[in-house]
Amino acid sequence: MEYSNRKIIETRKGKVRLRSPETTDGSDVWDLVRACKPLDENSMYCNLIQCDHFAGTSVLAERDGQIIGWISAHIPPEKSDTLFVWQVAVSEAARGMGLAVHMLDALVDRQTCADVTRIETTITRSNDASWALFRKFARRHKARLSDKPHFTREDHFDGAHATEHLVSIDMAVAMQKAA
Repeated sequence: MEYSNRKIIETRKGKVRLRSPETTDGSDVWDLVRACKPLDENSMYCNLIQCDHFAGTSVLAERDGQIIGWISAHIPPEKSDTLFVWQVAVSEAARGMGLAVHMLDALVDRQTCADVTRIETTITRSNDASWALFRKFARRHKARLSDKPHFTREDHFDGAHATEHLVSIDMAVAMQKAA
């Protein structure tokens, strides 16, 4: 399926193309995620499936033919108004140019997300970069951000991983004001 989502943005570090992933991008996405510690690494096959099954709700950023950014997301079947952001990765060479927020903006602007009024993700308390990204996105969209523990260290991770907080950005009120 083809998505009308190819977009060129101008940054301090040059032009960046934002687009949907293709199946041939799976191994490059896997390499990018592995290079972005401390992100959880998935299998290459998982990243291939994301590039295939979730192309309409995921975005790649390319500069000079190199993948420098990735967001995997999906719309949960039971929450058609919600875009769940699974993973955000920005290469070290592309950090500091606001790329992640541009990628999120590109996602919510897609026709695939026309009914989305809420963004959700999970973030550990120690992930300052993710907190900053989603707070910045909420401010840009004049939306309310809230969070609560969701997958807890003891109940879900057998003590082996920090609690993941469910972060919700309610864009419905801001969208109503804009209309």
